[in-house]
Amino acid sequence: MSASSIVRNSNFLGLLAANTILSSAMPMLIILGGLAGLMLAPSTALATLPASIQTMAGLFAAGPFSLLMGRLGRRTGFLLGGVLAALGGLAATVALVSGNFLLLCAAHFALGAALSCYQYFRFAAAEVVTSEWQPVAISLMLTSGLIAAFAGPQVFIATKDALGAVPLAGAYAAVAGVSIVGVVPLAFVRMPTADIAPRPTNTNRFASLAVLRRKSVRSAVLLAAVSQGVMVFLMVPTPLAMIGCGFSEAMAGDVIRWHVVAMFAPSFFTGFLIKRFGTRRIALTGLALLTVSAMAAATGLSSVHFYGSLILLGVGWNFGFIAATQLLASAVTSDKKSMVQGVNDTVIALASTVFAFAAGAIVAGFGWIVLACIALVILVMTFGTFALERPHPT
Repeated sequence: MSASSIVRNSNFLGLLAANTILSSAMPMLIILGGLAGLMLAPSTALATLPASIQTMAGLFAAGPFSLLMGRLGRRTGFLLGGVLAALGGLAATVALVSGNFLLLCAAHFALGAALSCYQYFRFAAAEVVTSEWQPVAISLMLTSGLIAAFAGPQVFIATKDALGAVPLAGAYAAVAGVSIVGVVPLAFVRMPTADIAPRPTNTNRFASLAVLRRKSVRSAVLLAAVSQGVMVFLMVPTPLAMIGCGFSEAMAGDVIRWHVVAMFAPSFFTGFLIKRFGTRRIALTGLALLTVSAMAAATGLSSVHFYGSLILLGVGWNFGFIAATQLLASAVTSDKKSMVQGVNDTVIALASTVFAFAAGAIVAGFGWIVLACIALVILVMTFGTFALERPHPT
């Protein structure tokens, strides 16, 4: 299979189209969570609660979705994720119309669970191509995030006032509509048949967990968790830190915009770099870029420091996250992949939640420089761990 045959692969194209459409809800929800929370929360202290609940939902949903896909197939899992997102969007619309804050929080839990389901598109991409081209397929699948980063905000602008008297309700309704449209390409996808095995006994289940003791699996999970966690750790409080330094909200937003571009634009070639230089080298390069990003953040508070740090952060995340996905895909056999991938994405969700909550508290209490120094220590330790260990056989 060549690179061009990947592009002609109807299963891959169907997955890519579905992921692109469904993922466009994510930037919309980043905008909506805080604004809608501010509208309905009984106090400003609770304004970010819907967004926080959305993040935490991945802790509860990532594992079950992976196990469900292992038994019923990827397509069924993605279909259920899209339906859950549509219901969440409709519930949030009703919450705004009725002024119900608790319903809004419940809606964001459903939406967060759906977003955790979409994370498995990267693994699905690896399953419809030969092993040789897996890193390229994984990398290209993540390019959908770049398209979604631009499409989502435009849909938000076009629909936020569509329901007239209720601000933002139209955007939540649009999330529901986007989710319904997003599952349509899945009708043209034929994934490998799920291995529906008898339900394991407790003994067999614990025996299956022994795969997590493999160094290659642990390294993949650690790399993904650190890449995602540190990215969230530095990204989330960036607007707050910049405004505190006297920069405008527009400039803070522009820094985040270029950070998102840096996260997903390299996906057009990251897979080819992995194929050319190997997964381990790209993983170390990603960790090195993340480390330089933290160093840049810790050494100054100018606009150049913020732009440079966040752009390097995005590229470093891309290299580290894609390399971690490839490491895990090549280290686990098909009969154990649903369990291990579920554990992997649950750990990623846990890291994201912990780092997101910690970032705000650290910036508010100690400042941006201290936050960057903490990230630097974490990254230096992780880089040292990877650099000193022996390469794993693939």
